[in-house]
Amino acid sequence: MASSTHVFQISGIKIRDKKRVLVQKIQHLGGKYIGGSVYQHTITHLIIPQVLSSEKFLAACAAGKWVVTPDYVLDSVKNGSWLPEGPYEVAISTGATSSIYPVRQWREKVASGRVTGAFQGWRVLLMVQEPTRRAMFKRLLKAGRAQVYHCPPPSHASVTHVMAKPITEDSKYQNAPCYPVSHIVQHLFGSNCVDMKLNITDDHPAETKKSNFVDVDFSKLETELKDYAVKQEARPRLCFLEFLGYHDPYHLQSQATETDFSNVGSMIECGLFIDALDSIRGAVFPGLLPPAAYLVSFLEYAQQGSATSVFLRNFRQVMYSLLITNPPWLAPIGVKKYFTQVLQCPRCKTGLWPFLETAISYCLSSEVTCHPLPGPALPTLLHFHSDLLAFFLKLFQGELHSVTTGDFLLSVGTGVSKGSASGSLLYGTFWTVWERSTLLSKAVKKLIQLLVKALIEDAKRDEKQKLHLPDTLLDLLSVLVEFWCQQHFKLNQSLVEKGLKDLAEHFAVISQDVSPVVLAEQLAVRIRSSRLKLAIVDAVFRNVCCRNGFTVGDEPLSLKKMV
Repeated sequence: MASSTHVFQISGIKIRDKKRVLVQKIQHLGGKYIGGSVYQHTITHLIIPQVLSSEKFLAACAAGKWVVTPDYVLDSVKNGSWLPEGPYEVAISTGATSSIYPVRQWREKVASGRVTGAFQGWRVLLMVQEPTRRAMFKRLLKAGRAQVYHCPPPSHASVTHVMAKPITEDSKYQNAPCYPVSHIVQHLFGSNCVDMKLNITDDHPAETKKSNFVDVDFSKLETELKDYAVKQEARPRLCFLEFLGYHDPYHLQSQATETDFSNVGSMIECGLFIDALDSIRGAVFPGLLPPAAYLVSFLEYAQQGSATSVFLRNFRQVMYSLLITNPPWLAPIGVKKYFTQVLQCPRCKTGLWPFLETAISYCLSSEVTCHPLPGPALPTLLHFHSDLLAFFLKLFQGELHSVTTGDFLLSVGTGVSKGSASGSLLYGTFWTVWERSTLLSKAVKKLIQLLVKALIEDAKRDEKQKLHLPDTLLDLLSVLVEFWCQQHFKLNQSLVEKGLKDLAEHFAVISQDVSPVVLAEQLAVRIRSSRLKLAIVDAVFRNVCCRNGFTVGDEPLSLKKMV
């Protein structure tokens, strides 16, 4: 048969290995399996070991679906094709020779077209206080084709049933008979309920004293737990304690004001780049910045491919010294402008992101750079651009640290005004003014594209040849995601959830050519942001399931649901 005629859910089988075997055999015969703990109306069959008081079982009965035992699948596999369901329909033995088939009457009525569901024609006002239970009863009633309303019902609705849990005086005053929710089971199975031992407990006030059950109001506890969860969700996910030792640039050291850079420009004009760099190396202090033009000249000299490894190492030390002594997240706006002026292509001068993109592309041996660079890729230039990426990462990590510790709100009585995260270098690099309400900006999309390419290229190289570019890009992606989430979570949590989902789904789609082994190693181990890791792993898993004909519901995944 076609696979569309056999769509299964499973209920009541808790042993993971047994469930996995059933799912594999369903797929072997061309059927489909839908996971999750909630009943799905698209199924054709429900597998249960015996009669249960579960949502899936009751909903399948109400909808007239086939409810069969696991032997139906196991015997069908032995047969090589799907067998008739009748002999495997779930039953209750009442004696030596007699059995009750609780689902059969509604299945036959639906199959013959006499009804569309067990609750056809019902217009139910559902008055259940507990939200989770209310949602469950709504799904159950709708599976049987009832129309369900919440209190108060629309003015045009002609209610036929009021179902309440607990039954109160308010529920009795409606213009329709009032029933406890246990009436659903009674309607489905009638007198067989006694043999089936099914009952949806009812909290009728008059019966409370007779029961050992204590009805405790957990609404206050639930609210407190939700508030706590929201606060925990808003807490920083990435912490960089090394930035606690970075200097305050407002407290100038005395020797900083006496530094003279007049000879450095002459050295650069004469091509004495190593000597000029040495003059600056010993003159990096808090509050003192060497002229940006000198650093731009050093960058241009390094890009030409003529610089020695010693020069590149010393230049890296100078840049990190500047970051430590004059961190832009603690400094006046002029320091941010200084780093913006330095951290761009010395020839094209198009900003931070094109410079960062060029560095990544060069490490990938790509010709797509802002201007032609020496090729084929030189080892010294590869390490130079790799060091640039590491410096960008360190800078952005510092800004994220500043946001999470409140340093952007720091105000010092030295003419420095309160800054904001919106003026950070990280924000300006990856989001334009018009893109800041979306996580998946044009630059972020390009970064993910380069990350996927890096994953593919890195897998081809042996350990000695690897630059570990994917690690750097994954760390960079984690930082910018956490930064953006920190900015928007308190004001618009749903915006953050949508942004993460869109980014994760985009990654899952464009990474389809990456080996699953590589994805497992990189995503499960190396992503430092827990929220990004969960979102991407969820999206990749769903994408893999979809491509292999395995249907997954919209609810959050868990290990039990996966297997």
